[in-house]
Formats: sequence, structure tokens, C-alpha cells
Amino acid sequence: MSRIGRMPIAIPAGVTVEIAENNKVTVKGPKGTLERVLPSEMEIKMEGNEVQVARPNDLKKMKSLHGLTRTLIHNMVVGVTDGYEKKLEVNGVGYRAAKSGKKLTLSLGYSHPVEMEDPEGVETVVEGQNVIIVKGIDKEKVGQFAAEIRDKRRPEPYKGKGIKYADETIRRKVGKTGKK
Repeated sequence: MSRIGRMPIAIPAGVTVEIAENNKVTVKGPKGTLERVLPSEMEIKMEGNEVQVARPNDLKKMKSLHGLTRTLIHNMVVGVTDGYEKKLEVNGVGYRAAKSGKKLTLSLGYSHPVEMEDPEGVETVVEGQNVIIVKGIDKEKVGQFAAEIRDKRRPEPYKGKGIKYADETIRRKVGKTGKK
């Protein structure tokens, strides 16, 4: 059995989980509502104040969907209670981030400032001039938008300039050496 798939998902107080036909799961909590259609082969059951996921047989596809389904529901429950956030750092001389309304403006050494609009359900906060925090209740959307921001100028290995995740380490390289 899938070790992750077997674990029950505890539902904290103030969170409601509804399971409709075709495995459409709706999770409502203090931070908002998330809904997702999960693989229809999986059996999702409410037992008291926890959710159990079971698989119909031991085919390879079912085994892989088992853990995935459980993790997706768990991420939804954590999202509506605590929410998710990713921290990005902008490093480099003259590189900065600014926020106006729903627009994030990045100066990254290009001939023009890079402007990005916050997607639905995701919010960005700029701390100082070089820390961007991406917040939201949907783990997938938060991670995707953080990756899109990082893609605008990835960190380079020589000086470490660019946008990196706060917990990311950049493998540094030694630069050129002069002639004698």
C-alpha cells in the first residue's frame, strides 16, 4: 500500500470538505474555498473528521494516483487554513522590485522594466526593494507564479545576480583568470 495514500487527512475545526459525484472535492475554510476534480477511480470517503483515500486495485497507475490524490486533498486543507507563501530574493546592483496595485514591476537590468500582473487567487508583497513574497491558498498557483517571476532573470553562477528563492543555494563558479 502507498504509505502516503493510506494516511488519513485530519480536518481542523472551521473547515468543511464536500465530496460530490465524479470525485469533485470542495474544501471551505477561513481563508477561502478551493475545489478540484480528482481522479474518478479513487474512493474518497469522509469518516468522522478525517478523509480517507482508497484505491480499487494494485495496478501501477492506481498506486501512483493513490498518493497523489491524498496529497492534493491535504494541500487544499492546509491552503484554506494556513495558506502558502514563497519568498524570492532579487540580487544584483540596480535590480529592484516595486508594487503598485496588482502590478509587480521588476527592474532587472533590461532596457525596460518587467511588469507582471498578479493572477487570480495569488497576491505578491514586496518587502524593501529586494524581497518578493508570493502568497495564496492554492499551492500550485503560488509555486507557478513564483517560478514565472524567477524566470524573468534566473540567478547566474558567477556573481549570483538574478531572482532566486530564499531557500535556494546557487552553485558559484570561479571567474576568468588573467594572463601572465
